[in-house]
Amino acid sequence: MSAEIIQLAEFRTRRQSSAGVGQVSVAAGLFPEQPPRFHFWTGASGKRYVHTVYSLFDCPTIEDANYILVRRQDRSTRTVLAIGRLSNHCPTQNLAEIRQHAAALGADEVHVHLLASSSQEAEAVEADLITAQFLNEPHSA
Repeated sequence: MSAEIIQLAEFRTRRQSSAGVGQVSVAAGLFPEQPPRFHFWTGASGKRYVHTVYSLFDCPTIEDANYILVRRQDRSTRTVLAIGRLSNHCPTQNLAEIRQHAAALGADEVHVHLLASSSQEAEAVEADLITAQFLNEPHSA
């Protein structure tokens, strides 16, 4: 794995100047296409849950939250690899748990739902999303 340091001010200047001319900045090629910032997942109940989308490496420390580990094949195809709920009182421990689980499954995105108002609601969200995934999976006859 390699890393490259990008000066954001310089990148923004080049991007803005090239946008007016209709050319693509060379620096723009340094950044892979970013996933959308939010994604809605629908539970078996029909309720839609908004999730914030992070790459595996950009995921912040998180306290209590629901999460979906996703492998993204292209711009529109997502495969759900795991659905879970964080309940540790240590945000860094939660992040370590997510990253370890995601790496073991080959996930490259973490979708985080932060709007459950209680642990009971978070548990209900998790069950609703898991049930929806089970209902949508192809079954062998």
